[in-house]
Amino acid sequence: MELIWQTLLDWLQSVGIDLGVRLPTEVAPAVAQAADQLDLPSLLALAAVLGWASGFRLYAIVFLVGAAGALDWIVLPSGLAVLQHPALLIASGIMLFIEFFADKIPGLDSLWDIVHSVIRIPAGAALAAGALGADSTTMAVAAALMGGSLAATSQAAKTTTRAAINTSPEPFSNVLASLVEDGLVVAALWLATTHPLVFGVLLLVTVVVLGVVTVLLFRFLQAVFKRLSAFFSSSQKVV
Repeated sequence: MELIWQTLLDWLQSVGIDLGVRLPTEVAPAVAQAADQLDLPSLLALAAVLGWASGFRLYAIVFLVGAAGALDWIVLPSGLAVLQHPALLIASGIMLFIEFFADKIPGLDSLWDIVHSVIRIPAGAALAAGALGADSTTMAVAAALMGGSLAATSQAAKTTTRAAINTSPEPFSNVLASLVEDGLVVAALWLATTHPLVFGVLLLVTVVVLGVVTVLLFRFLQAVFKRLSAFFSSSQKVV
């Protein structure tokens, strides 16, 4: 798992993002032994919530999970022990603070989503792999595919939703949508760590609903784009 995390950090540095985190050479035995006590549904739920939430609130889920582990509120698998590292907590906390406000400004929120579309999906895959793949390469790959897919689903839904909202000039819908996403991360993490089976059922329903909403909003944006193109074309003809 350290190799997966180091690969992700190296890739982020290659695109100009240096979190200032250096992975520990060893995972504390106590952490690994405690993580072994987690049952499979709990691990699956943790991997799923990490992947899904990464699609629209990467820094929030990284900070919350790391802080919960550092405070001994939840037991983290050895592959996620790096999230408790003070440097990563500080870095994710700073980015969470920035994103909290950037995500509520019309136009800037969509730009923020576009920039982070290349970060959230691989990060969601790496986080999910860290939850499940400590002792098995096969499980790590399967978890990465699950986490990346869930991150892609939520990322697509967030991007299309914000683009549709930004067709309206008022800022209140942006703030409301952003606050709803903030609440969803906290609620999903709580549900995944306390009632993993219930979370799994709700996640399946949510993914289906988000898929339908994404398709509908994409068609709406296509129609808006066509109307704008027709409007500007007719204006040029008049001139």
